Amino acid sequence: MPSRIAGTGRYLPATILTNEELARRVETSDEWIRTRTGIRQRHIAAPGETTSDLALHASREAIAAAGMTAADIDLIIVATATPDMIFPATACILQDKLGIHGGPALDVGAVCSGFVYALALADKMVSSGASRNALVVGAEIYSRILDWSDRGTCVLFGDGAGAVVLVPSAAPGILTSHLHADGSHRNILSVPGQIQEGRVTGTPFVHMDGSAVFKFAVKVMADVAQEALAAVDMQPSGIDWIIPHQANIRIMDATMKKLHLPHERLIVTVDQHGNTSAASIPMALDIAVRDGRIKSGDHVMLIGVGGGFTWGSVFLRW
Repeated sequence: MPSRIAGTGRYLPATILTNEELARRVETSDEWIRTRTGIRQRHIAAPGETTSDLALHASREAIAAAGMTAADIDLIIVATATPDMIFPATACILQDKLGIHGGPALDVGAVCSGFVYALALADKMVSSGASRNALVVGAEIYSRILDWSDRGTCVLFGDGAGAVVLVPSAAPGILTSHLHADGSHRNILSVPGQIQEGRVTGTPFVHMDGSAVFKFAVKVMADVAQEALAAVDMQPSGIDWIIPHQANIRIMDATMKKLHLPHERLIVTVDQHGNTSAASIPMALDIAVRDGRIKSGDHVMLIGVGGGFTWGSVFLRW
């Protein structure tokens, strides 16, 4: 049986860091950040606030929007590159905070493509009958892995969480999904640190070759969108809305041009929260659903690309 999204939710921490405030910390300016990225502000998690805390808020919204209770959920997948701890999985911690137990709970580490990966996996579980009601979450606290003296990275990222509930459906909701990775590009976007004998070794901060990321992202996001369209025998003009990973407005605009689609069909929320990695697509989806832009019957393309390098698409009918 096909699966569909029955409810969406999101959460952003209370503290907002604007471009103007950031410019007082590092050599940059509001104009420099906005013209190059489209970002105006980002949200920062409070001390003691964890990734599972953010995920919990977003999950409760999504479950309520689906007209369910936490007890109805029998699968949890959390996409995150910033887990609460090395183990157990943040999904297991979230499961406990929701007050449920017994069903599978796991994390997916595909960085900015993580939500697309997690949604595609959950769709396979629900459509096969292995699970019935899946909670799929993207949640990140990037503010804790940023070098706040590096203007090339610290201006880009923020914290947040987005969630959806996936359920069986008589009519297809998720039409097709496509996932890819190429580890030979792993060094252009990474956090090359680890723990050895109780000490951090390497660099525990985000490292990025911005130019290389831009070129790679534009190519593969357009390609994986075309792959999805080919699978359902549809032209780009059939897409009502594109929700890409919210990394940079220039990447998003360039992807739309490669697909020959107008900017008006692009969902943009990066100005409100910056790059929130795996959380960006579900948060943008929730915003567009709740403000009425996405309507029943609309065709929505979700596309993500992230460190690994990973990339993928999920094409769905709302």
